[in-house]
Amino acid sequence: MTGHVLGEPGAGAHMDDKAAIRINVGGFKKRLQSDTLSRFPETRLARLLHCQSKESILELCDDYDDTEKEFYFDRNPALFPYVLNFYNTGRLHVMAELCIFSFSQEIEYWGINEFFIDSCCSSAYHCRKMDQDREDWEDRSDEGSTTSSFDELLEFYNDASKFDKQLLGSARRRIWLMLDNPGYSVASRIISILSILVVLGSIATMCMNSMSEFSLLDSEGQPTEDPRFETVEHFGIGWFTLELVARFVVAPDLLHFFEHPLNVIDLVSILPFYLTLLINLVVESSPALANLGRVAQVLRLMRIFRILKLARHSTGLRSLGATLRNSYKEVGLLLLYLAVGVSFFSVMAYTVEKEDSEDLSTIPACWWWATVSMTTVGYGDVVPVSIAGKLTASACILAGILVVVLPITLIFNKVLPLLQETKTAGDRNEKL
Repeated sequence: MTGHVLGEPGAGAHMDDKAAIRINVGGFKKRLQSDTLSRFPETRLARLLHCQSKESILELCDDYDDTEKEFYFDRNPALFPYVLNFYNTGRLHVMAELCIFSFSQEIEYWGINEFFIDSCCSSAYHCRKMDQDREDWEDRSDEGSTTSSFDELLEFYNDASKFDKQLLGSARRRIWLMLDNPGYSVASRIISILSILVVLGSIATMCMNSMSEFSLLDSEGQPTEDPRFETVEHFGIGWFTLELVARFVVAPDLLHFFEHPLNVIDLVSILPFYLTLLINLVVESSPALANLGRVAQVLRLMRIFRILKLARHSTGLRSLGATLRNSYKEVGLLLLYLAVGVSFFSVMAYTVEKEDSEDLSTIPACWWWATVSMTTVGYGDVVPVSIAGKLTASACILAGILVVVLPITLIFNKVLPLLQETKTAGDRNEKL
């Protein structure tokens, strides 16, 4: 079909404005005037007028017959009349029965911008396209959920297969499954329940130890540890240590053991206890280092991180962690909005209140007030007293409502599918 001679080089560039070119779109044939196409030089058909070689023509169309001077396009002939109408009128119109996705792809192929859609069709077109994008997004979320679940299952089986070439691989695999998969057997469920009870008991004793009703005094009148709470604490540390060591010994890959977040949480939950013992020994042997005792007190408070150990036994907590990890951009956007608002209104409050209110006499003090106001908490511990300060506070509160509301749709649309996706994957793994 295709000939051998396109014409003299440069002929396309000097084509007569009144000349006509022949277009064949999926069997729909039409002769178009060059001056009509030249009105829109960025479109695909107008760019054909300036092609100077056969190769450049074939970059814009699917085939070219140089004997008939006819350009072939393998496109939908039913949609091409809309393109012709655009060249004649300069505007695009969209019929209600058209598929928005196909129409959008078609005008993009011909190099026609959506800006040319006439006002009578623009609103309906963009509304339908947003609905289509939302449906596509939901489909991709479902697909992502399947892919994520498959990846987790594949990783699970890859880890399980590593035991085949290791010493006592079969026994280690059973112990590994019993410790890491609560749904593996009755024994694994018992271990999981016992671990949860130890975590809750450890947190409860830490809270009770801070209450005056349960505090004991030594011979010098100083508060001391209740022996009963100390016994519970030592039992919990022994259980957590045994659990971590057992998991480490039977792990399929020792080199990458602590790359898993749950294993890091297990280590952090027992590390403060052993560091506290070490610091106490150093302080007893060197009284000059008595200030290290304060460090030990801070480390004791770090026991609260043991509550994160429940993530190993809770699909919901793991889902929350995976969701925050995958939606950090949306959460960061919300925090950025809040940071900008707090910085702005804290300076405003300082400017108008520094002479009237001692509570708002410094910018850092105003940060606290602006943060409480923008998050709509409203403790009321710090309030402006001047009229300008109250107007600033009103603007801060209204801006805080908008700051929280504006990105919430983005976060919800990202968080909800991820939460469902991760929970589904976790439930499937527990059933293995």
